[in-house]
Amino acid sequence: MTNQNRSPADLRNMFGANLRQLSRQYPSISELSRQLGVNRTQFNRYLSGESFPRPDVLDRICRFFDVDARILLEPADTLSTAGKVLNGPFLADFLGHGVQKLTEEFFPSGFYRFTRRSFINEDKFVIGLVYVFRAADVTYIKGFEAREAMLSQGLPASPDAREFRGYVSSHEDGVAFVIARRKAMTYSFNYLARVASLENNFWSGYVARTVRENGAGERVTRMVYEHLGRDTGTVLAAARSAGFADEADLLPFHRRLLNTEHPFL
Repeated sequence: MTNQNRSPADLRNMFGANLRQLSRQYPSISELSRQLGVNRTQFNRYLSGESFPRPDVLDRICRFFDVDARILLEPADTLSTAGKVLNGPFLADFLGHGVQKLTEEFFPSGFYRFTRRSFINEDKFVIGLVYVFRAADVTYIKGFEAREAMLSQGLPASPDAREFRGYVSSHEDGVAFVIARRKAMTYSFNYLARVASLENNFWSGYVARTVRENGAGERVTRMVYEHLGRDTGTVLAAARSAGFADEADLLPFHRRLLNTEHPFL
């Protein structure tokens, strides 16, 4: 049967099935009905495919679940919902779970200084600055690759080419990032866990880049993040130190956490 030939009963059944799936994330149908402003008995009829909402009620339901009117025609798993991917219906309980659970207390917003060994020159280290922020219940991260690193690989060094962005997800005992440069076909995976420190503002872990093994350069290395907050003076000072650095130039606690004398395992 084609979409054009669907009967009213087919549409009601599709809507009911989609509404049941969208409602699973709410423990109480009564509370969900109340939030939607729909009578509980009537809402049950929608769920069972016995009835279909008026246009204004359908609009209210679509806005509440952040979907569009295709829930009449297509399974909810196939719908793209207002830019949501990881925390959309299909992946919400899988990859999206950590995105939704990441709190400000667990991994605060603001600027972070990071240090890691260079992927392309094992005698050098990279010091950088990133900004972490929240928008629509998702935690994002953005920053810029070191200019020297881009030039050494024969890549453009303009701000647009150097910029990277990603999202942050909570992990069992830390956080994980997925980061990429603009329109790049490769990305990096980052894992960090909080480290005991005086101000409780250090994280350590590793970063892995998605490139083939080629015998030149590392693909995985240790990494340290230091939360700087939003203090202008501290952030500007950190920005001035960004770029390539020798091991002797690293901050002592960063060098200690990187454990530079031992290979990453």
